[in-house]
Amino acid sequence: MPAQAPSFVSSSRLPVPHGFATRAGGVSEGPYASLNLGFAVGDLRERVEENHRRLAGAVGAALDALHTVKQVHGDRVVEVGEGEGTGSLRPQAGEADALWTQRQEHWVAVGTADCVPVLLVDPDGRRVAAVHSGWKGTDARIVARTVEALVARGSRPERLLAAVGPCIQRCCYVVSEDLGQRFTTGFGSEVVAREGAQVRLDLSRAVRDTLLAVGLKAAHVDVLPECTACDGGRFFSHRRDAGLTGRHLNFVVHRF
Repeated sequence: MPAQAPSFVSSSRLPVPHGFATRAGGVSEGPYASLNLGFAVGDLRERVEENHRRLAGAVGAALDALHTVKQVHGDRVVEVGEGEGTGSLRPQAGEADALWTQRQEHWVAVGTADCVPVLLVDPDGRRVAAVHSGWKGTDARIVARTVEALVARGSRPERLLAAVGPCIQRCCYVVSEDLGQRFTTGFGSEVVAREGAQVRLDLSRAVRDTLLAVGLKAAHVDVLPECTACDGGRFFSHRRDAGLTGRHLNFVVHRF
C-alpha cells in the first residue's frame, strides 16, 4: 500500500495554502505516531526530518522556505524570510512565539500539542503570520502583538483574516482556581466555566476576543472546534498523554 499522505485541518476564511497538521501521514512510531514534527520531544531525528519532507511535499512548498522559531511562551514576534535556502531545513529564527513573512513562497509555522495555533493573513499587504498561544501567551496577548507588528508594516486590522486552530478546548482544559480567576479578570467571565469544583478555561475564546479587541472583524475570525485532547486518533495532546507525545506544525504559505 502507498504511504498515507499528511492530512490537515483548514479554514475556509484563508485564501492562501495553510493547514493545521494532524498526526496522520508520517513515519514516527509509538507515542509519536506518526507525523511528529517536533525535534525536542524524544523522537528519532531522522524520522522527524522525513516527516518534514513529507509535510513540504503535501503542502507543495520548498522545505528550505519553511521558517520556525524556538517557542518560549512569551510575546515576541519576529519577521522572517531573509537569506537563500540550502535545500534543507532552516535553523530556528531565535526565541519567539509568533513569526511573519512577506516573502513570496516562504511559509511560517508554529508547533503545538494543546496550545492554540493562530494563522493570520493580510490579503491586501500580502503578509502571513503564525502564532503560538498557550495560556501564558494568551495572557500576554501574543496575537495582539502580532497584529501590531503587521499594522506597523502597513496592514489594516479590519482587513486581516484569522484562523484559530485545533487546541485543547474548554471540555478538557481544567485549570486551577487561581488561573481561572486570572482569566476572568483579564478577559471576562465568558472564557471560564465552573462545573462543581472544576474550573475550565476556554483559550480559543480568549484568543478570539483579543483579536476582535485589536480591530479584526468577527466575520474574519474562524475558530475551529476540534479538541486535541478529545481526539487521540487525529491529534497529539501534551495534557492527555502526560507529556509523552509529538508536536503538530500549523503553517501558512505566502502564495497570493
